[in-house]
Amino acid sequence: MSIPTAELNYTSYPFDARAIGHRFRHSAIFGALDSLIPGEAMRFVNDHDPLPLLNQMRERYGHSVKVIYQQREPGAIMIDFIVVA
Repeated sequence: MSIPTAELNYTSYPFDARAIGHRFRHSAIFGALDSLIPGEAMRFVNDHDPLPLLNQMRERYGHSVKVIYQQREPGAIMIDFIVVA
C-alpha cells in the first residue's frame, strides 16, 4: 500500500550512505532504522538505487517501514525510510 507523502507527518534524520564503507553499510542502516520510533524517518542518500537493501528491509521490517523516493536519478538517490506504527 502506498501512502502519499503529503498524508504522512514525520521527522526525518539524514543518513548519507556514501560516507560509510561498503562492507558496513547495511548493518549501519539497520542500526539507524532500529533506533527510530514511529513518526520518525531516515532520509537516505546514496549514489545508486539500493534494490538489494530494499529487499532485505522488506524481509526484516515488513510494512512497518514505508519507502518513499524523494529523488531517483542516476548517481543521485534520496529515499525517506519512514517508521510507522
